[in-house]
Amino acid sequence: MDSQYLLMKKPFELSRLLQGLSRPVRVMLVVWVVTMISLPILRYFWGGMGERGGIVAGVGLQAVTVVFILYHAWGLWRTVWTAVSVTGLAWGTEAIGSSTGFPFGAYHYTDILQPQVMHVPLLIPLAWLMMLPPAWAVAERLTGVKRGLAFIVVSALAMTAWDLFLDPQMVTWGLWVWENPGGYFGIPWSNYLGWLLASALITVIVRPSRLPAFPLLLIYTITWGLETIALFVFWGLPGPALIGFLGMGSLVGLAWLRQREE
Repeated sequence: MDSQYLLMKKPFELSRLLQGLSRPVRVMLVVWVVTMISLPILRYFWGGMGERGGIVAGVGLQAVTVVFILYHAWGLWRTVWTAVSVTGLAWGTEAIGSSTGFPFGAYHYTDILQPQVMHVPLLIPLAWLMMLPPAWAVAERLTGVKRGLAFIVVSALAMTAWDLFLDPQMVTWGLWVWENPGGYFGIPWSNYLGWLLASALITVIVRPSRLPAFPLLLIYTITWGLETIALFVFWGLPGPALIGFLGMGSLVGLAWLRQREE
């Protein structure tokens, strides 16, 4: 297809795809983005309390938005199964990880995020739920398949790329502590091997297919943009901002290129 035609067609295709989203999904997307943009303001005026409130609201709204998207594509029972499976497996992985050091390395959560079960904040499994389905959408776009080894590997890579932003930021905020800091801006390399393993395992167990790729890819892309700006401009972490921008951004660019070609 002629490249000039693709460039002319893209804005109209994007507009059509956005209009194809259900109204609840569009509303949730807007509310989530506004909440995330407001986080530096909340921290500036209300300090740690505002920061924690913004984190809880942002994670909760993004997770709910993802669930809305899955529900409109899959229906109730499959969405419930996926949400319960992802959050349950993520909590179990984090509980084992923080207790034994496997698969991430030796770390523990502080008492800042509450409530906690077995010393794991309940917000953490929701964070997995809010980002793993978007990572699946990236994998589906890049591999062209809905299951199989390539899909699993790229899903794990897309999920782990997000942690290039996340871990340095959360450690700086004191939400969790590594017993042997080092490697990547104070984060041990074993953490990223653990993310790859855990993401792949959950993907294998849940076996996602027929994903609503466009809205989930949109969430992945917005997260990439917000994280880049936040770490570079507001949180004083230019190194993770740059590497996360390149790592997660390369997947974003390739995925949107495939989206445009279809």
